[in-house]
Amino acid sequence: MLDFRTVREELPGPKWRSLFDYHWPAYEQWYLSEGERERPAYLACYNALRRHMPELMDTYRTLCELAGGGDLSARLLSLYRPPAYITGCSQAVLARPSSTVLARNYDYPPELCEGTILCSRWNRRRVIAMSDCLWGVLDGMNDAGLAVSLAFGGRKAVGDGFGAPIILRYLLETCDDVPQAAEVLARVPTHMAYNITVADRAGRYVTAMIAPDRRASIRRVPVATNHQKKIEWYAHALASETLIRERQLSILVDDESTGEARLVSALASPPLFRHDYGRGLGTIYTAVYRPTEGSAGFHWPGLNLELGFDDFPEERITVRYGARGLYTG
Repeated sequence: MLDFRTVREELPGPKWRSLFDYHWPAYEQWYLSEGERERPAYLACYNALRRHMPELMDTYRTLCELAGGGDLSARLLSLYRPPAYITGCSQAVLARPSSTVLARNYDYPPELCEGTILCSRWNRRRVIAMSDCLWGVLDGMNDAGLAVSLAFGGRKAVGDGFGAPIILRYLLETCDDVPQAAEVLARVPTHMAYNITVADRAGRYVTAMIAPDRRASIRRVPVATNHQKKIEWYAHALASETLIRERQLSILVDDESTGEARLVSALASPPLFRHDYGRGLGTIYTAVYRPTEGSAGFHWPGLNLELGFDDFPEERITVRYGARGLYTG
């Protein structure tokens, strides 16, 4: 069971502090899962963030203060060289003359998902995003019309860089469009392999295949699942059905008759929608971002939640996950 909450707070304050207090015990355990010596020291975290994402520093300092000013929480909040973690996910851009849509399924263990949809205005730019790692982003959109989404890249490589959620936060806080986002994705180092898909209200889109051990590959590709140019981790590729999902999405996007409704319907059905919660590869939610309209939709079986920058009610939705499906209440 997972409670999804919509939270509106323009600047970090008591609501963010409440979220931190609730999630911190689990994040502390995760951060120390490989031993504290495996995590970088505070000064290394601070300097890495200041070097690569300096525009986030004021917000980072504020969050560290709200979190109590502790060394360990400050290190985690930098998301510099965190423990490795693996997701599933399917994402696609539907670029049509009248509108652009970025839609995705997030596949992950439900008990490890925050379930917070946060509407904020931290750097003079409004952002709606599914939160991760307390201020990172799994998927989201800003009021400039830039939408982003991440998927695991299907490689075992781990190196010197940042967790993808903080990179997505950086994109939404600082970029107006796809060309600007592509420049960021080419230069900010990542600690694992990820496929980052970005789209803007002008209909532009790219998928950046980023990794810690090679240069980013940024191409005008509208679809991404859980491999990069070729299969490199065969066991994960087989378990996640990454090739099957990629082919299904490609067929849909290439068909000019496919609209948003058809794409969302396909994401709600196999093979794109997955019930493999026992192995942490089940679908937790479907997100739909419409940069042209400035609206976002979140979907579960039998329930749709529509949000916008000017229409963002705070509410809670309970979703129960099991081998036979999802149930909302």
